[in-house]
Amino acid sequence: MILETRGIGKTFGSVLALREVSMGVAAGQVTCVLGDNGAGKSTLIKILSGVHQHDTGAYLVDGKEVRLSSPRDALDRGIATVYQDLAMIPLMSVWRNFFLGSEPRKGLLPGLKAFDVAKARRVAREELRAMGIDIRDVDQPVGTLSGGERQSVAIARAVYFGARVLILDEPTSALGVKQAGVVLRYIARARDRGLGVIFITHNPHHAYPVGDRFLLLNRGTTLGEYAKADITTQELTALMAGGAELEQLTHELERE
Repeated sequence: MILETRGIGKTFGSVLALREVSMGVAAGQVTCVLGDNGAGKSTLIKILSGVHQHDTGAYLVDGKEVRLSSPRDALDRGIATVYQDLAMIPLMSVWRNFFLGSEPRKGLLPGLKAFDVAKARRVAREELRAMGIDIRDVDQPVGTLSGGERQSVAIARAVYFGARVLILDEPTSALGVKQAGVVLRYIARARDRGLGVIFITHNPHHAYPVGDRFLLLNRGTTLGEYAKADITTQELTALMAGGAELEQLTHELERE
């Protein structure tokens, strides 16, 4: 396992956000984390990516227990997170967004370096092509791309900058059927290139085609973790629906 959690928990004041959550991510494998709003997915992402620290349990990277101090700490260990907002600047070109904050430099004079525009264009074009991403022109503003294409650029960027584990926060939630399919194809390609992928979603029909393992969350607790061979799409959907019904019943009882 590249990344593993063992019974981690997190509280915010009197609110128990996560309790006894265990999961693992191996190279060349997609682990899907499923749950409705309020299930604890966001808290889990933030712990894995170094935004929050867990209160209980253990978080291991390469078999060694860690306590990440920041997202930069996570990136230094090869754990990259692609959030829904993508942190892209719509009016900038695809290649500028690809290297945003990590621009390649070339020396002009001793102590003076300039942005290597030719290299940035070339590398962005090559890396997108290597992932099978067909962007017509890397000079076009990234805002002109479809939602699926922008997600794909973000995935290719993370791969290029050395991610070993790629955490994807609801990458298909705002997309139509066709564009969601585009993103799922590139998730599979990232896995095939040897990355461990954590795919956060509330949609079992998006998760099942690309997933190797499935972790179900409900109100901060685990409903179960399953290998693909051990569960069908219908069973996965039923478990999620059951978790939602249980949550609704609990709320009704609390109101009485």
